[in-house]
Amino acid sequence: MADYVRLQQRLMLATLAVSLVAVLIALVGFDAIVASSLLVGSCAGVLYLRLLARSVARLGGGSRQVGRFQLVVPVLLVVAAAKLPQLEILPAFIGFLLYKPALILQTVIDG
Repeated sequence: MADYVRLQQRLMLATLAVSLVAVLIALVGFDAIVASSLLVGSCAGVLYLRLLARSVARLGGGSRQVGRFQLVVPVLLVVAAAKLPQLEILPAFIGFLLYKPALILQTVIDG
């Protein structure tokens, strides 16, 4: 279990690092709305990853299936991006998906 906790921490740090780099690039290459949308999306991605990790950690105890509560996060992100004029849907969703390159990066580093 200690190895899993260390892996979780490394994944979170990698996700935060990838998100920070992407937001800085968006801030330089695009405008503040795109960068803020990317930031909001990446925060939602970190929350999703955290909820998923917590759900997976409970699998060994009494639970036999992964919870579905984390699926609410991307739905709320898309609804918020559609309703709020300060957010754009595509950069927010790309920001949400930034945890995936962090997973690949962590796999390459560990591999």
